[in-house]
Amino acid sequence: MTYSGGDSSLFESISNDIVEKGYSIRPYALPEELTHLLLNHIIELPTEKFKRAGIGRAKDHMINNFIRTDEISWITSNNQASCAWITWTESLQAYLNRRLFLGLFSFESHFAHYAKGDFYKKHKDAFKGEGNRVLSVVVYLNQHWSADDGGELVIYDKKIPASAVVDNSKIKVLPSFGTIVVFLSEEFPHEVLPAKRDRYSIAGWFRLNNSIDNNIDPPN
Repeated sequence: MTYSGGDSSLFESISNDIVEKGYSIRPYALPEELTHLLLNHIIELPTEKFKRAGIGRAKDHMINNFIRTDEISWITSNNQASCAWITWTESLQAYLNRRLFLGLFSFESHFAHYAKGDFYKKHKDAFKGEGNRVLSVVVYLNQHWSADDGGELVIYDKKIPASAVVDNSKIKVLPSFGTIVVFLSEEFPHEVLPAKRDRYSIAGWFRLNNSIDNNIDPPN
């Protein structure tokens, strides 16, 4: 199952958005066959495959129920759905490197399950100067999702001024089936609002190669 050829127009739209705004929101854009494959896989995953999500990395990793309450399962190439997803992200990576010269080196991602009421408070995926996560990718796997279901992704864009009437700096994205969100990891704080029903997604990050003395920088 490959997608690289048919997705060139989508990849071009994403790259143009990144250049223009630093983020791209593409509703219902992931290939439908791939989206169904991923949804079926995440629904069938045994409960023990999911772990409580934490904050921080390596020795700084910790569980903090005040910041996030979702559960995750890291994606590896040991099943058809994950392999198809990895193939699609490799095609996106190759296109963005060719088009934008980003130097994207590796990709890591996980399935995410937000049960009713779960949330992830405002945060950034990376901080300036760390040189790790460069580009964040989120894909939503929720069928028949409406605004009443909640669970929106909120992206904060400091370049858009807020007024006394409305805060235009908050960009809300419904986690609808097949919607793709891509944004510069260092630039955009974001949060996940509580949902009123189970919410499924994939979150991933393209990283630079921070190799030292020919030792390959590990993905996580």
